[in-house]
Amino acid sequence: MKIAIQTEDFDVSAELKVLSENLPQIGGINVFVGTVRANHLGDTVSAMSLEHYPGMTEKSLEEILHQAKKRWDVLNATIIHRVGDLKVGDQIVLVAIASTHRGDAFAACEFVMDYLKTSAPFWKKEQTAQGARWVDARTSDEERMKKWQSTN
Repeated sequence: MKIAIQTEDFDVSAELKVLSENLPQIGGINVFVGTVRANHLGDTVSAMSLEHYPGMTEKSLEEILHQAKKRWDVLNATIIHRVGDLKVGDQIVLVAIASTHRGDAFAACEFVMDYLKTSAPFWKKEQTAQGARWVDARTSDEERMKKWQSTN
């Protein structure tokens, strides 16, 4: 399992190669890559800054991977989340889950992403023509997270 909080960009192909090394039983890998979008809440976004709480963030991500492994057949996983100043189109996050079956890979990846969007200790600030603003979890993200809480 790999968890990394970093300022530098990541190479998805290289990360998937490492994720699947020496695991011939992998039947599928589900991958999500999040990027900085140019629009949010009807405003044009020019850049984003991400902050985190070192130490606490990594522990939080370790716990969510532990929870995913208890629920699904997770053979290996990678979470990379960038922090610092990013521009539109930059990669923010990589979540890759390897499993013997695609269903487990899809579900575990979705679970981890829903957690990252609602509960992980990251703070995002968007730069818009109207000024800088902090980004809160959307109501739809909170609703998605509730489905996992009801399936403990």
